[in-house]
Amino acid sequence: MRQHILPVPPCAEPGADPLKATGKNVRWGVVAPGTIARRVTADLALLEDSVLHAVSSRSEANAAGFAADFGFATSYSDTKGVSGYQQLFNDPDVDVVYVATPHSQHREVAEAALAAGKHVLCEKPFTVNAAEARALADVAAANGVFLMEAVWTRFLPSINRAWDIIASGELGEVQWVQADLGFVSGYDRNSRLWDPAAGGGALLDLAVYPLTWALGALGVPTGVAAQATLTDDGVDMRNALTLSYANGANAQLITSIVAACPGTATVSGNAGWLTASTPQCNPSDLTITTTDGRSRVESFGQVGSNYVYQLREVTRCIQDGLTESPTMPWADSVATMQLLDDVRGQIGMRYGSDQVTV
Repeated sequence: MRQHILPVPPCAEPGADPLKATGKNVRWGVVAPGTIARRVTADLALLEDSVLHAVSSRSEANAAGFAADFGFATSYSDTKGVSGYQQLFNDPDVDVVYVATPHSQHREVAEAALAAGKHVLCEKPFTVNAAEARALADVAAANGVFLMEAVWTRFLPSINRAWDIIASGELGEVQWVQADLGFVSGYDRNSRLWDPAAGGGALLDLAVYPLTWALGALGVPTGVAAQATLTDDGVDMRNALTLSYANGANAQLITSIVAACPGTATVSGNAGWLTASTPQCNPSDLTITTTDGRSRVESFGQVGSNYVYQLREVTRCIQDGLTESPTMPWADSVATMQLLDDVRGQIGMRYGSDQVTV
């Protein structure tokens, strides 16, 4: 039987308007107003029950500019030896914090927010290794606050429809999963993508998306074989993972920051296959083909940039007093980070925090 790592679909009713309020207003703070924070905040502003309260940055100009662009009530920046994010965590009018810092800062910033009693949505990857992920979950549990990794793909209607199709048996027993994701990023040692101190590389930045397809269709693998090309700084520019399963199934996953990949995903069974349109992290179409010659396409709309579905889940969980999302529980984040730890061990890629926490 397929071991499905995704335990339940999002708690919102299928077809429900993700923008519609599900309870009392939730007041948001944003840490690190960069590119991804800008995209997510634009969707956050669409939710009826979200309040954009505070933003923090090391730079006063960046914090103030972001606050003005999106209508935040206040902004914080590093002053007199106190970090902007700690000032935000001290603000009693912030309920939940979205952490959008570089990967290597996720644990430090998220842990400080949790310790201050704030709920946290932390960008993927959750942390840079499994030990840090376990530590974050422990702090959230100790403080009784909500914590979730921002794997937004898990909450999309198209992705959850794919799981329904797989579970229905229409494809038969899943035998093989293929998924890739990549883009061309010119080498820049000062960019977080290429900086080992920032947790750079294709693996931590992109692999969670192909892994979502493998884990959703086949579950946690019994083995993994990895290959990668590293820079002189020890950052992977491309990688290829083969996941193996006890029943003989396998998954082949590729991510790269030096090649423009098709960005598709295919789940193949002994009765047919399902293909997700590009980009497979946010597919608008699923094509289902069966071995008896039938084929159909199921299409899905988009709300904002489609981050709204994960933001609705965070909001609903906080309103309901939950500390973790049933769709994106802490155990799944830890298991994924452990898998990535195993991959890094094989390809010889280490980060500074590994020396301390692993």
